[in-house]
Amino acid sequence: MDKKSAGTDRGGFGTLATVSDAAKAALDAMPQQELWEEFRRTKSDTIRNYFWVKHAPLVRFIAEKIYKRLPDEVDISDLISAGQFGLMEAVNLFDLDKGVKFETYCATRIRGAILDELRAMDWVPRLVRHRSSKVSRARTKFEMTEGRVPTQDELAEILGVDSEEFDKIERDSQAKMTTSLSRKCFTGDSGRELTEIDVIKDETQSNPLHQTQRRDIKDMITKGLSRAERLIVILYYYEEMTMKEIGATLDLSESRVSQMHSSILARLKAQMQHRERELTPDAD
Repeated sequence: MDKKSAGTDRGGFGTLATVSDAAKAALDAMPQQELWEEFRRTKSDTIRNYFWVKHAPLVRFIAEKIYKRLPDEVDISDLISAGQFGLMEAVNLFDLDKGVKFETYCATRIRGAILDELRAMDWVPRLVRHRSSKVSRARTKFEMTEGRVPTQDELAEILGVDSEEFDKIERDSQAKMTTSLSRKCFTGDSGRELTEIDVIKDETQSNPLHQTQRRDIKDMITKGLSRAERLIVILYYYEEMTMKEIGATLDLSESRVSQMHSSILARLKAQMQHRERELTPDAD
């Protein structure tokens, strides 16, 4: 289901207020100018509800237009609800004396209410967003003018800030974004929709191929070494222990461990050179 169809299937604006068919027919027959004057004078709930229901499609239209440019985790029903409050305010605050059509005025109020809701959903401070977009515009303008990517010093000069302040702006602009693990990622071979949680990489799990390669290399390097020499290689390169720590573990002096390590490297180098043809893939 695409975004548009997903939005139109959800609850609509009609639940906000109701107007009887008879009242609607009577109000439809009245000129809009007279209707607005009557509402301004009486603040009638019936007329207010009539305006809300009459302009409900505009709320959905604006909400769906904005929704198309948003991530999937944003719920269009939240946008519609915010737009409804914007329409309520537009009806209550509309001033005939301004000489502006209500449709034009309420569209602006609806859109503003939806954008306010989106800002409230955004966990990144508004100032950070503003400064990040300012840096982006400056970078784009420089690239179009000079034909190359600007340096940090050049960007700082364009923005009128020192290097320390620019570094702070850059750090702020790299703020991490949140996403939903239930967000659709793609459709699998079986036709099942896969979400982010289905395909996210588990950093706690090691690659079996890398484990096998690592074990094979360790076995090849330590083959033919004495027990002490094998331990030196393993503790130094695999366990990342220092020469002093290895000496304490094997009851040897640090200098002795260093000598044995140098001797092992020389022998391994000669061994690798001897087996170079075996380790190099055939040219043909």
